[in-house]
Amino acid sequence: MKQYVWYASYGSNINKKRFLCYIKGGRPNGSTETEVGCKDPSSPIDEGIFTIPYPLYFAKEARRWDSKGVAFIDGSPNERTATYSKKYLITSEQFIDVLKQENSGMKIDIDLQEVRESGSMVFREKAWYGRILYLGDDDGYPIFTFTAPWDIDTVAFNKPSSEYLDTIISGLREYYSKEEIIQYLENKPGIKNNYSTQELERFL
Repeated sequence: MKQYVWYASYGSNINKKRFLCYIKGGRPNGSTETEVGCKDPSSPIDEGIFTIPYPLYFAKEARRWDSKGVAFIDGSPNERTATYSKKYLITSEQFIDVLKQENSGMKIDIDLQEVRESGSMVFREKAWYGRILYLGDDDGYPIFTFTAPWDIDTVAFNKPSSEYLDTIISGLREYYSKEEIIQYLENKPGIKNNYSTQELERFL
């Protein structure tokens, strides 16, 4: 019997077409790499928007995205912060398969019930997305996301590529107005001082 969880995405996976490359396999627009997909390629059975009270930032140099910055959230909540996300209801096995693909295919053996009980788990110290966060429940299903094991004040911010940012903005446009998207992104670390308001408007 399949067990379902919500995966709350806050980076490029906000864009459903991009996310489905992790589910079904394929090469997303703007990326240089083809994803292998999940063992179970079934589409999410539900989806919706969700706000994460953890601060968003852009860092590192992702080879698949022109060696520019990609999205992370800090591992500690901040109730004054609202990070926009899209959540997908997928099986727990699919969630682990997506997590593997986000971490270069590394072997991952995690008990999500333990994460649910503890609220957070770092399963790989040096993996970019080596921390899982439990964000509560919705309609009886747990909500999980993943991010870096480091803290926001220990990493250098980096500008995301135009392709990566366009992927995120295309996903946000499904639910938010142009003004809301600009206001949301323009002061995020990695975007601030790297993209002007006028440059962000061109994506819209």
